[in-house]
Amino acid sequence: MASDEIPGWLKRAFAVPNALYRYRLGRLLGHRFVQLTHVGRRSGRTFSTVVEVVHYDRTTGETFVVSGFGHHSDWLLNVQADGGVKVSFGGTPRTASYRIVPVDEAAAVFAGYERRNRLLMLVARPLLTRLAEFDYRSTDDDRRRLVEVLPMIALRPA
Repeated sequence: MASDEIPGWLKRAFAVPNALYRYRLGRLLGHRFVQLTHVGRRSGRTFSTVVEVVHYDRTTGETFVVSGFGHHSDWLLNVQADGGVKVSFGGTPRTASYRIVPVDEAAAVFAGYERRNRLLMLVARPLLTRLAEFDYRSTDDDRRRLVEVLPMIALRPA
């Protein structure tokens, strides 16, 4: 799904976390969103992307996010090409390692996200249907299929 297919109201909603980080207010979002700083694979420029956190492990600091535009998302391709990424929850960005989360683990993590966010899923389910290009109904099979199309990445600060 191309970003121009996202409804205007949803684009504005997605812009709020970016604006908070831009004005150094990212801390207000707690561990709900994380800012990723990465280097462009072609341009060599530094970019920042704010993404929603699917799960945050308070013990290890590992942060799980989903690539909403799939395997071809620019930020994901940049991280994979350069191998470097920094994470910030509103403070100083910290260098992090990353890994693509295996499908079984990713589906389990996403099931936990759905349990914690039942009301949000009323809005998210139609969006996930559009992003993944199949009728997402929150079944175990759908979750597996979803994380195959929209990969989950775990980031762990160094």
